[in-house]
Amino acid sequence: MCGIVGYAGTSLLAGDDAAASGASARPLEVALGGLKRLEYRGYDSAGVALVGPGSPTAAFAKKAGKLENLVAAVAEQPLPDATAAVGHTRWATHGGPTDVNAHPHLADEGRLAVIHNGIIENFSELRGSLERDGVSFLSDTDTEVAAQLLAREYRTAGDLTAAMAATARQLEGTFTLLAVHADAPETVVGARHDSPLVVGLGEGENFLGSDVAAFVAHTKEALELAQDQIVTITPTSVEVSDFAGNPAEGKRFTVDWDAAAAEKGGFDSFMDKEIHDQPHAVADTLLGRTDSSGRIILDNLRIDESVLRSVDKIIVIACGTAAYAGHVAKYAIEHWCRIPVEVELAHEFRYRDPIVDERTLVVAISQSGETMDTLMAVRHAREQGAKVLAIVNTNGSTIPRESDAVLYTHAGPEIAVASTKAFLAQITAAYILGLYLAQLRGNKFPDEVAQLFDELRDMSRKVQTVIERGEYVRATARSMQAADKVLFLGRHVGYPVAMEGALKLKELAYIHAEGFAAGELKHGPIALIDEGQPVFVVVPSPRGRDQLHSKVVSNIQEIRARGARTLVIAEDGDDVVRQYADEIFWIPQAPSLLQPLLAVVPLQIFAMALAGAKGLDVDQPRNLAKSVTVE
Repeated sequence: MCGIVGYAGTSLLAGDDAAASGASARPLEVALGGLKRLEYRGYDSAGVALVGPGSPTAAFAKKAGKLENLVAAVAEQPLPDATAAVGHTRWATHGGPTDVNAHPHLADEGRLAVIHNGIIENFSELRGSLERDGVSFLSDTDTEVAAQLLAREYRTAGDLTAAMAATARQLEGTFTLLAVHADAPETVVGARHDSPLVVGLGEGENFLGSDVAAFVAHTKEALELAQDQIVTITPTSVEVSDFAGNPAEGKRFTVDWDAAAAEKGGFDSFMDKEIHDQPHAVADTLLGRTDSSGRIILDNLRIDESVLRSVDKIIVIACGTAAYAGHVAKYAIEHWCRIPVEVELAHEFRYRDPIVDERTLVVAISQSGETMDTLMAVRHAREQGAKVLAIVNTNGSTIPRESDAVLYTHAGPEIAVASTKAFLAQITAAYILGLYLAQLRGNKFPDEVAQLFDELRDMSRKVQTVIERGEYVRATARSMQAADKVLFLGRHVGYPVAMEGALKLKELAYIHAEGFAAGELKHGPIALIDEGQPVFVVVPSPRGRDQLHSKVVSNIQEIRARGARTLVIAEDGDDVVRQYADEIFWIPQAPSLLQPLLAVVPLQIFAMALAGAKGLDVDQPRNLAKSVTVE
């Protein structure tokens, strides 16, 4: 959730960000610029701390609200030049979103500054111990407890890295901690436990970030950190150790996108840009997945083929939008591979004593690769002997590192909190997995797999067609600005699409929205239908599943007879449905199992447009964060 930036360097090169804020030192420029690129994670306050040669204490500024409040504060009271900096955007957990509770938190008579992502579960016990030692607290946060504990350990060890390791060993919960101290003005020390932290490797400068967006404008060379590691950066060195103080190593990788990919590119919002990115997200996720003979290959598969052939159950674990991608995967994998597939909300999975063994394949889906509920479920599954394959968008994140295999989507950075292109990329990756398993296990002939893969490749073009038709969807949304509840219906793969459409509307427009399986209509939900009630209906393809198509058309007639306003998503040429729809959003014809890649796009556009008509921030909806890194 929280955004974290760390910088150590000797250059005092000014930049546009620094000039805008009234600062002249590169550390502040990097910190503010990194926080700007991390705004998508969701936050309610922001702050920075800097240290430099000759400064007796850490200089800092922090403000509740948007980052612009911090920038204004720094412009009004400029911070001194420095050689190291940390920056933070906070999403409140312990203590409200106030200036006092914002990070950084200072200790050791103002010489030490600490920022933190996560929740320290034993903070109350630790705070009591510190208060008995005479320590006074200014804030309500668990982070200030960590800062004061680190200060106590520093006074004992006299070394910031050793003090950080000693502090980390006493903390329970999830945390990434970054610290700077006036005694070590060219050093930033970080620690991670169940919370993301990655290193950026520069020339004469080095970086830390909660993800690579924090520093990608400055370097594409990065270093993964494993669980329970300490990292110490200076302008010329990066040293990694474990919590016991033993030397360790990170894994180098290169970021395959640049800072421009995180900019709006002329669109009104990041969400609008990311909706338009979706054809590329689908196409790029498919790149390199076949060999010269046309067989599907998975390059990060570290599970022996004999194990995959013996799998007798697949469990998909995910949360939110990713879980709906998992529901689509269930239909496709079961149909193509004849393996039973269960879809579990990750936060429920390990608490219900699931039946998992060495013949179970667990598929974990997460855009960020840091979703804490999903990570905990991955660990539980592996403890039970299951193999885990991760579908993830973020290289170097925790979930793929702790899984047996990873199938990376290639959607590029997704900045808007409400997921769009990651959803399509996750579905695409799930299709790839399903076809690979069908190929491996002999459920499909090679020519059948090749044909399905070719049809999947063509979906990028068809997604583009849906986007190009988006203005009618936008106009319809603007006409419905006063709507206070919207229902969604779908059958088969249209059911998870309906649930995702409802979720998008809840996230962005803050109105009640609910997705139902259309067959459930007569079992209760039809009672919600009254005059003028907007209902989206995802209509199955009339080709190949005539029975389902006719049943959904009957559903449309049932709700329209009771006064509903029917907004129908239907395939080009479906003349049967035309007479029963108040509004039709046409999508290109596609194989039934692939239709979700098309049908969800009008729902994304509608939710974005309705929120925009209400004057709401579509990129940063209230109370939400991009990556949920606490349970």
